[in-house]
Amino acid sequence: MLGQPISMVLPEVVGYKLYGTPDKLITSTDIVLTVTKHLRQVGVVGKFVEFFGPGVSHLSIADRATIANMCPEYGATAAFFPVDSISLQYLEQTGREAEKLSYVTKYLKAVGMFRDYNDAAQDPDFTQIVELDLSTVVPCCSGPKRPHDRVPVSDMKQDFEMCLGAKQGFKGFQVAPERHNTVIPFQFGGKEYMLSHGSVVIAAITSCTNTSNPSVMLGAGLLAKKAIERGLIVKPYIKTSLSPGSGVVTYYLKESGVMDYLSQLGFEVVGYGCMTCIGNSGPLPDPVVEAITQGDLVAAGVLSGNRNFEGRVHPNTRANYLASPPLVIAYAIAGTVRIDFEKEPIAINSEGKEIFLRDIWPTREEIQAVERKFVIPSMFKEVYEKIEKVNERWNSLVAPSDKLYTWDPKSTYIKSPPFFDGLTMKLQPPESITEAYVLLNFGDSVTTDHISPAGNIARNSPAARYLTDRGLTPREFNSYGSRRGNDAVMARGTFANIRLFNKFLNKQAPQTVHLPTGETLDVFDTAERYRQSGVPLLVLAGKEYGSGSSRDWAAKGPFLLGIKAVLAESYERIHRSNLVGMGVIPLEYLPGDTADSLGLTGRERYTIIMPEQLTPRMTVHVKLDTGKTFKVCMRFDTDVELTYFHHGGILNYMIRKMSQN
Repeated sequence: MLGQPISMVLPEVVGYKLYGTPDKLITSTDIVLTVTKHLRQVGVVGKFVEFFGPGVSHLSIADRATIANMCPEYGATAAFFPVDSISLQYLEQTGREAEKLSYVTKYLKAVGMFRDYNDAAQDPDFTQIVELDLSTVVPCCSGPKRPHDRVPVSDMKQDFEMCLGAKQGFKGFQVAPERHNTVIPFQFGGKEYMLSHGSVVIAAITSCTNTSNPSVMLGAGLLAKKAIERGLIVKPYIKTSLSPGSGVVTYYLKESGVMDYLSQLGFEVVGYGCMTCIGNSGPLPDPVVEAITQGDLVAAGVLSGNRNFEGRVHPNTRANYLASPPLVIAYAIAGTVRIDFEKEPIAINSEGKEIFLRDIWPTREEIQAVERKFVIPSMFKEVYEKIEKVNERWNSLVAPSDKLYTWDPKSTYIKSPPFFDGLTMKLQPPESITEAYVLLNFGDSVTTDHISPAGNIARNSPAARYLTDRGLTPREFNSYGSRRGNDAVMARGTFANIRLFNKFLNKQAPQTVHLPTGETLDVFDTAERYRQSGVPLLVLAGKEYGSGSSRDWAAKGPFLLGIKAVLAESYERIHRSNLVGMGVIPLEYLPGDTADSLGLTGRERYTIIMPEQLTPRMTVHVKLDTGKTFKVCMRFDTDVELTYFHHGGILNYMIRKMSQN
């Protein structure tokens, strides 16, 4: 975005060989969740993944896009499928000009980039090869808290019940055994319903690559059609939604006749763009929230997005499962994730007949027949040609012609950021970090969702107090995403995730301990106390710090809180790079070292001694106020990253560079 090259260490390239034929009941989502779990186990952070092998020819372009789109969830730098004949068919299907198509084909073949996946002689040399037999893939979901925790649908009931009683963690909610069968009655729309652990309260086919994939979207539509024909319904208190990834999706759902059936089950188009997957699901009905709160229930959300980290989807859904669009509808009809679809009916219809999921599940052949008939080139042309004309409200917006933005000091949405306060043209030499306190002490897999402001603004949060002080009511708070142009809101929303697990507290809460006084405060308020005392801050973490989405505010927020460095066992690539971009130092324990092995409690004060001459991945000393000293690796991986750090971050670098031109 800033016109700068991306610098990285030359990556390893992992070859992911696909072979075998997927079962006729398998969706692309099942394949992608299987691949995601597998690659997370293999360990591909900082690597490229290239898919190859005869199995690729069984995957549509949309299937391949779905798999590649999950790249951040398995941690690779890039994941891709080389071009083959199916790729070219897609260009033709989506209305590309014949002349351009011919040019592309000739070029790719001339430079040796065109691939026949069934010709093993064309397979490149890879650093490492891993394999997947597509015939072994089974219908599955992922959850309840991470996208790589795959669960076969046949095991969902057993797995959820295991998670209920398991110790608090990625696969545990620590619910006492005597409370596993708690049932809470509530009134909704004049009728009585029951909620229990595992009850589905959100079912969203949400905007993502999944919802631009005709096979799974038409599959969901055909399943809805069969469900309606069998007399099945979705309980009215379940928050259902359909937010396609493209207007083209709405077009072919209507043309194929399945849109009406989706609407009858509550899956009507609510808009286009990030919604439930990023926490913009809106509020649940009050009676539902009251029942969940009364029973302290582990309610469930099921969504066809690609991320389900804690606190992301909705504060009242502690269990969230990624699933294919057809499975989202299936779990919405069942009303619970505590169901074995093989042995138990999905529902009993109005005639008292048991209906099983297998009775309404469409086959791959049925879906492909509808896709061939209705997903056609003219449809893409018609939708794309209207893009610039279709939204009159957008087109009628008046845009100022000023060269400089006119800041409105009263705006609570857009505020002049403080990133350049005190910036001088002359570079300052890097200083050691002296006597820093630890603001937060984490374990493994802290995601950018835990760090970055996301979703709704809680009424008891520092961001809410800031907005209330400016005359806003809770109805006007909106979401963090909508207020990303206001650094004061975003700084207050950093580490404000309700599922944040901080070792200082040993429980989930968006709070930490102010070490000098021992007080427990909101994270922002604690950071403010330290800032007023002129004290630098540090974050301690375990493995995979910063996994999940690439979020600029996951780095900007900590910078504004006064965090000078993070010390972790390992980093997700994009977040480490973003920290460097904000001038925050990513420190990594040396192999074999951890906070536990070094005896760190996080209550020590830390001094990081910076040498005058810095080099990529150099070792530096950390000295504690206890007298203990140990070494860490400073994760500036390239000379370009060191340049950004010397400037105090990429934004400062760009300002200085532009000022000299």
